[in-house]
Amino acid sequence: MKRILFGLLLVCLVTPAVAQRMEEIFIKMPADVIIQLEEAWRKDLVDLYKSGKTATLENTMQGKSSLLKLTDDYLLLQSTERSTVEMKLLPLVNNTHVICMVTTVSAPVADSRVLFFSTDWIPLPAERLYEPVTADWFWKERADNSSAEYLEAKSQLDMSLIKYSLHAENTSLTAEYTTPLYLDEASRGKIVSWLKEAPKQYEWKLGRFE
Repeated sequence: MKRILFGLLLVCLVTPAVAQRMEEIFIKMPADVIIQLEEAWRKDLVDLYKSGKTATLENTMQGKSSLLKLTDDYLLLQSTERSTVEMKLLPLVNNTHVICMVTTVSAPVADSRVLFFSTDWIPLPAERLYEPVTADWFWKERADNSSAEYLEAKSQLDMSLIKYSLHAENTSLTAEYTTPLYLDEASRGKIVSWLKEAPKQYEWKLGRFE
């Protein structure tokens, strides 16, 4: 019942997006969402991209930002040298949409934050729209998970760094466990056999990533 009520509230918050495309949503986003780029600069990036030119401009952080991909419902922005922003318009009902935004920082290992907004940039509770994966999900289920080798391998990964990725071609969300990349190659090699080979895949169904 709570999920149904939230779904109804979500539809009320999200305005019809028939005429809205990602470029318009990107240009009109509030200044505090991506602080490196003012509205005029975001518009210039879109114009450069659509003209087929290199869509790169200096930003307010004295670095460069590049618009790498733009479709009607997807955007990939290299916001700084170490960070990217992905946005995807995800369908609800009656021609309404929700914005999913994934911000990834590589310092040096990639770690992401997933946020959701209405098409009017009203923040939405992320916990109602997806369940973040935990580090434990990426470990294989084994009968000997209490062995000394397993416990030693797991003790080396004392952080939970996860990279989320959206996709231009579909409405899926991918989660990759990046904590092992912090280790040296020899240590990482001892842990790989304990981890699942494939990342976690979410699919957008009925207004939620499942």
